[in-house]
Amino acid sequence: MVSIMGKKAGSNRLKRQMMPAFWQVPRKAYRFAIRPIPGPHPIDRCYPLGVLLRDVLKVVSNMRETEKVLHNGYVYVDGVKRYDVHFPVGLMDVVELQPLKKVYRLVPRDGLILKPIEIAEGEKMEKEKNLKICKVVRKHTVKGGRIQYTLHDGRNILDDPKLNGITINDSILIKVPGQEVIDTVKMEKGALALITAGDNAGTTGRIVEVKEGTITLPKRVVVESDSKRLEIPADIVIAIGRERPLLSI
Repeated sequence: MVSIMGKKAGSNRLKRQMMPAFWQVPRKAYRFAIRPIPGPHPIDRCYPLGVLLRDVLKVVSNMRETEKVLHNGYVYVDGVKRYDVHFPVGLMDVVELQPLKKVYRLVPRDGLILKPIEIAEGEKMEKEKNLKICKVVRKHTVKGGRIQYTLHDGRNILDDPKLNGITINDSILIKVPGQEVIDTVKMEKGALALITAGDNAGTTGRIVEVKEGTITLPKRVVVESDSKRLEIPADIVIAIGRERPLLSI
């Protein structure tokens, strides 16, 4: 008798030797770690929510406590309750821990691709926890001749008068969990920029030149920071403001 079985789903765990380098998890303590589920961020540029709470923020002691905290609806990501320890959190995401009254934004810092930075409690926290800077990674025309903008965290925004002139690599300040457009920043000379990957991850500076790509080279951005100039691929640079950053980073 031939048994017919459906295709097995992917594993929900990851060997620790295969973890991204920026995960602050001991590699030799245990064999496996949590694997992020497919979602708004790629696996090499995100934390699973369980790892963030247990190993990075250290607000829980073990995964059983983590699951209980999430099940009770105490954790919000970009203003939405999240219940899954595997949910991926990445660049510019806002994580709110309601019982502790703490809010964190994930940004590059100190050479790490992602590091949670606490937003100071008070008026600033109440304002900034609902705001997020997103980078435009795709722009195309959809049915009906409408323009759709795809952002770095998988969001899509259809025609909006505030986005006239905005193109790929520019940034949009939106309100979460909705997607109301608050402000925009073009990736152009004079804008403030943040490097999101590589040895200079977390470095901020002012754009002094934007170089168009060629057949062999990608589009590059020259960023001036601390009296030195860095020529970085535009893919790993995000515009964060004009005279000053739109948010605390």
